[in-house]
Amino acid sequence: MSEVVRVLIIDDEALVRRALAFFVEEHEDMTVVGEAKDGVVGIQMCRALKPDVVLMDIQMPIMDGVEATRHIVAEHPEIRVLAVTAFTSEAHVVPALRAGASGYLLKDSEPGQIAAAIRHVYEGGAAIAPEVTRVLIDSVRRDARDPIGTGEALEVEALTDREREVVELLGGGLSNQEIADRLYLSEATVKTHLGRVMRKWGARDRTQVLITAVRAGIVQLV
Repeated sequence: MSEVVRVLIIDDEALVRRALAFFVEEHEDMTVVGEAKDGVVGIQMCRALKPDVVLMDIQMPIMDGVEATRHIVAEHPEIRVLAVTAFTSEAHVVPALRAGASGYLLKDSEPGQIAAAIRHVYEGGAAIAPEVTRVLIDSVRRDARDPIGTGEALEVEALTDREREVVELLGGGLSNQEIADRLYLSEATVKTHLGRVMRKWGARDRTQVLITAVRAGIVQLV
């Protein structure tokens, strides 16, 4: 990845694109490389510009943000998609994250929150707005009760004891540094363990690891 975070904005409202671009360009460690008004154009621009992070609206004409996210993630696993939308319903949140988005923010988020989220997903983390966290948790809980419609737990590749400890602490809401402190490890070692879990489970980020862990019965959300 580049030293300066290269951001592509995909939103059907020109005013929103301009506002987001203004917020991004205020920071020396990130720059806007392009803007697109729908998912189809956004996919084409991802191919041409290879951004690090995409700010993705959800409801757009021609191709919505969920479908566009699915295409971008499939073609460019290295690109991180951050949904930025006005919708907080499960019908919008869950499909976006399952399509491969690494985060979900609301359009009325503070500029500083948006910048911090861009940095976080760029570094491989996940950024979920507090307003939609409960929606995600409720959905995951329902999946955990019957993840595949058979009453059986989701089967996933087995973890080592240490990987399982890391995932369980992740389910407790701890950051990488907090997990490292709890287990007397370095933060780099925690990231290594999480990376191995992601590869085993085919997850792109911490959010998808958590969802899979709950569905598999490894983590119990309270």
